[in-house]
Amino acid sequence: MATGRKSSGMGSVGRSHRKGISLIELAERFPDEAAAEKWFESLYWPDGEMCCLRCGSVNAYRVKSGKPMPYRCRDCKRYFSLKTGSAMEASNLPLRKWAWAIYLSATSLKGVSAMKLHRDLKISYQAAWFMFHRIREGLAAEAAELDRFAGDIEVDEGYFGGRRENKPLAIRRTLSGRGPVDMAKVVAVKDRKTKRIKAVVVDSVDKATVHPLVESSRQKGAKVYTDEARVYEGLADRESVKHSVGEYVDGMAHVNGVESFWSMMKRGYHGTFHHVSWKHLQRYVYEFAGRHNIRDMDTIDQMAHIAAGMVGKRLLFRELTFNEEAEATA
Repeated sequence: MATGRKSSGMGSVGRSHRKGISLIELAERFPDEAAAEKWFESLYWPDGEMCCLRCGSVNAYRVKSGKPMPYRCRDCKRYFSLKTGSAMEASNLPLRKWAWAIYLSATSLKGVSAMKLHRDLKISYQAAWFMFHRIREGLAAEAAELDRFAGDIEVDEGYFGGRRENKPLAIRRTLSGRGPVDMAKVVAVKDRKTKRIKAVVVDSVDKATVHPLVESSRQKGAKVYTDEARVYEGLADRESVKHSVGEYVDGMAHVNGVESFWSMMKRGYHGTFHHVSWKHLQRYVYEFAGRHNIRDMDTIDQMAHIAAGMVGKRLLFRELTFNEEAEATA
């Protein structure tokens, strides 16, 4: 069907300045485990000088026998692998599957479900679920460790959870308040200069919570753009729009940048994951914010950025599945 849009090939779709990687190209880049090992080695040792991933010593070497830990350090006298010291540590999955999973996480704007990864990589659902949480540690580094933004900022809040009218009557009877009171709350800040996003799950959308977050995210004198919500009243250098009367842009005042982020995240929340527990919601928020913040990179650079962000992050399965409420009542 003709659309009236002039096409100049795949490069004209989406962000044309980026260099993407097709699935065919990915398969050619990582045809076997040796290719994946070589790629991870190039990330950890870009100048070719091997160093210990445990103690940092450059007095390390590759062992000749086919051990699960194929490298050894002469100083700390310990063996290590390319997974050592990262979120991949203690994983039995081959590096090739890790590379593919990182690719899928980087290129799927609305996220990838653990069920799809389980089918695509032929691993167990539990392994796929754990794998993606570990990869989110790499994206979290790009979303959580942000200093004050350089330019003017937009601030808006989002609410996640099932609609009250769709919940069983037994659950509705336990809910208090009106509107989004019983939904999970997230506050997002976007820097208009760098287009980067910071998003945080909060217990309450009130001035005591939101105002410190805003002030810690902007430089002195930077403007803050919000909607008319009362929680933003009292912020210095603030301009707002009134969504309640259909006003979405007033000069430079709008929150369309943050709204775009909410749109993508909610599509993933409802369309890909369908449900996210409050316990893990911040991890998913980091995933979407982190992916947003590296979206202008070439795909291979996005993958390298995520893999590098996983270094120094150890995540245990029991940390993800630990039930605090059950422990408290035991």
